[in-house]
Amino acid sequence: MPPSLLDRLGLHRRELRAWAMYDWAMSAVQVGIVTAIFPIYYVKVAGAALPGSAATQALANANVVALAVVALLSPMLGAAADYAAAKKRFLAGFMVLGLAAIGGMFFVHTGDLGLASALFILAMVGATGSFVFYEALLPHIASPEEVDRVSTAGYALGYVGGGVLLAFNLAWIQKPAWFGLPAGAGLSEAAATLPVRLAFVSIAAWWALFSIPLFRRVPEPPRRLEPDERRGESPVRMAFVRLGETFRELRGFRQAFVFLLAFLIYNDGIQTIIKMATAYGTELGIGQGALITAILLVQFVGIPFSFLFGSLAGKIGAKPAVFLGLAAYTVISVLGYFMRTATHFFVLAGLVGMVQGGTQALSRSLFASMTPPHKSGEFFGFFSVFEKFAGIFGPLLFSAAIALTGSSRAAILSIIAFFVVGGALLARVDVREGQRAARDAEAEVQTVAEADAEVGTAG
Repeated sequence: MPPSLLDRLGLHRRELRAWAMYDWAMSAVQVGIVTAIFPIYYVKVAGAALPGSAATQALANANVVALAVVALLSPMLGAAADYAAAKKRFLAGFMVLGLAAIGGMFFVHTGDLGLASALFILAMVGATGSFVFYEALLPHIASPEEVDRVSTAGYALGYVGGGVLLAFNLAWIQKPAWFGLPAGAGLSEAAATLPVRLAFVSIAAWWALFSIPLFRRVPEPPRRLEPDERRGESPVRMAFVRLGETFRELRGFRQAFVFLLAFLIYNDGIQTIIKMATAYGTELGIGQGALITAILLVQFVGIPFSFLFGSLAGKIGAKPAVFLGLAAYTVISVLGYFMRTATHFFVLAGLVGMVQGGTQALSRSLFASMTPPHKSGEFFGFFSVFEKFAGIFGPLLFSAAIALTGSSRAAILSIIAFFVVGGALLARVDVREGQRAARDAEAEVQTVAEADAEVGTAG
């Protein structure tokens, strides 16, 4: 019998569909808060009193602070979640923090730069922190043969979810009278900004609503103890013990570690494009409507191309498919240097949509395939560290370039270096060897668990 459509997409079991729906939920945050709506509001409203590029610089600095916090916390919390079998509880805790911060953005008005920065930092900590534990669930619900398709399906559903809500947000921001919202000239500041501030509330509601399937359908992975561990220990203490062991054992997972270094560098370029695109476009004088519409284009172009990358990985492998994405990003960076008009921005948005989801999804699944499932929270904690530090260096470069030149354009071409150096390191990763090391580590823990079970039965 030929595989069904859901089989080909990687959505053939209910726990896989429920897991992927969290991407649908979270992409509204990625698109609305990180990429499209909030950065424009931050620059034009919260930072209205700042001269020139100062508001863009402040947003870059807020990104750095938020990502540094998550990068420092992720490994310890990931290890604690593994030991305590509490990935979903940690996910929920970070999600509540993010929901409260995004809801609070409704109260940001003209000149409230401090409040806007604080809420943005908390929202980023909540969203990116929850995603650590979401991604750590992937090796537990998908087999090695499924992981590429499931990961790309999550990104594709994320594009749909983020795109649908962004379309509604764009409609009531551009045409508020259609929705019974204040419109026209002579409005007070509170009335004029109401459509955008309501968009922030809708993003929080969307995230909360569509996270429900994950909590209902995806099981908490069972606890798997290391040979030298016992039940009843303090999760915090065991987190530090596990982290120390992992640092000592990194030579045994050399391929996963080299991949993380490659990912740190090339993802820096990707994250810089995602986070700074609309702020850069605003600085160049491109209108809010054009910027948000272009981000919407990224969402809907990304849907078929995410699935296409998953299919391509099945034919040529995940690593070569990632190389194709990095080559495309290099071309995008060159074109971005010459960008002048809204039309240029639309062309770049279409190109980004073709490669963004597939490149990131296959990076996630490639790392998952080299991760022992019993250490997935810890490993994805490290994945988060490298991902978040990747998000730090790019905005820092933008901030430094603005301070030195007064313009963001000088930083654009330097992004190419991230893709070239990251690609060179990725070429050194032996994926098969990394997957073998992960299987061997999991088999050792499984043997210990079976021996303990036999002792318990005999007793």
